[in-house]
Amino acid sequence: MISHKNIVVTGASSGIGKSIMEELLKQEGNRILAACRRAEAITGYGDNVIPFSCDLSTKEGVDALFKKAEEVFDEHIDLYFCNAGAPYYERFDYEDWDRIKHLFELNTISHIYTYSKYLHHLNGREGRLIYTISAMGEMALPGYALYAATKFAMKGFQQAVRDEAPENLQISCVYPVSTRTNFFNVGTGGRKLTPPFPVQAPEKVGKAVVKGVNKLKEHIYPCPVYLPSKYLMSVVPPVKTLYVKAQKGKLHRFVKRLEEEKRGVIEDIKLKHELRK
Repeated sequence: MISHKNIVVTGASSGIGKSIMEELLKQEGNRILAACRRAEAITGYGDNVIPFSCDLSTKEGVDALFKKAEEVFDEHIDLYFCNAGAPYYERFDYEDWDRIKHLFELNTISHIYTYSKYLHHLNGREGRLIYTISAMGEMALPGYALYAATKFAMKGFQQAVRDEAPENLQISCVYPVSTRTNFFNVGTGGRKLTPPFPVQAPEKVGKAVVKGVNKLKEHIYPCPVYLPSKYLMSVVPPVKTLYVKAQKGKLHRFVKRLEEEKRGVIEDIKLKHELRK
């Protein structure tokens, strides 16, 4: 069991990160450094949770988190849950270097850099690094081209580095399906969007993640229907074709709505201009 451990959880203020943290707190003696952008959002957990604000899309943010962890945990982090991330839901048809760069910095570069930091932090001691990757890191969908690219990169990174890592560092990877969190509101700019099927509650994901880590699993699939569905799509390709087609239709409707909103804003501006004359 995971008990009496020093643990870092990133993205801890909401969603999967929060559920993982709450599940870990059910075990005796665990101390958690809970990292997110706004630590004031993490309240009511008592002395065993230390909230910490940092921007994990930057080198400085990751360095600051490790420095804080080494201060509060007497130099040793037993488990590190690399969960922070963000999406965009969009049709990828624009030229915006900074937008692309930001998502890779948070979802990919930060996690790769964390591996190096944690490896050197352990200095031969035992530790476990847990990456929240995503089912989207194994099957990309329309509307998530950029997000899926960041997750495919992480899938490839862990695959290679797993065979390079010393025996003292164990790696687990989590592949959640759509989860009922603020994730989809953030990715759409606050517009309502029905997540891709299937959908899980974050509490179920958190429970499955901690259970999988307890069992020392290298790959954790919180949704029980995900692997059978993945197999079905591989042996009956029309199933995947129909599923992707449905997601393409959803993206088309979303883009059409954005265009209608944009036209409405332009018309409002024109009307206000006419009224001022």
